[in-house]
Amino acid sequence: MDILYSLPGLLVAIVFHEFAHGYIAYLLGDDTAKNAGRLTLNPIKHIDVVGFLCMLVFRFGWAKSVPINPSKFKNRKRDTVLVSIAGVTTNFITAIICAFILKYAPITNETVYMMILIALWYNVMLGVFNLIPLPPLDGSKVVASLLPTKWEYYFYKYERYFYFVLVLLIVTNTTSKIIGPIIEFILAFIIKIIS
Repeated sequence: MDILYSLPGLLVAIVFHEFAHGYIAYLLGDDTAKNAGRLTLNPIKHIDVVGFLCMLVFRFGWAKSVPINPSKFKNRKRDTVLVSIAGVTTNFITAIICAFILKYAPITNETVYMMILIALWYNVMLGVFNLIPLPPLDGSKVVASLLPTKWEYYFYKYERYFYFVLVLLIVTNTTSKIIGPIIEFILAFIIKIIS
């Protein structure tokens, strides 16, 4: 039942996140995602089956990354930052919408209520998690784009080694200890907004 409750919220969080990346990139001149058929809210286009199952069962997983070609941007560094934060921003906006629904909509069905509540949590969690400045997460692209060009080159050159750091943090539960309080703070902040 927990998995069934989680399914809609997880799909919403992932699909909206990935769609936002592709859509903002398209607005900024990069049609790579559009040509790859990723400017859609169809979950099948965004879901990596293994990553999705891992997220449902282990609360950690991944989706198919939206293809982006920064060379098509007019301002590569600025536009890369905008595209990178688009997914996170969409997650936080979706979380606020979920909170408003829970607060003001006359929901009498407990199952529907739980699904929206879990969707709220997943969106906040995914938004915060992606802000971690380690590849392949969105936060790393923001940090890289803010670095001087020379340092940015070395960041991308050695980024594959940072993957191991991220995996180590996840396996040792360090990420939960770091982002857990941040998630709780943002949830409390959203609740305060709607109240």
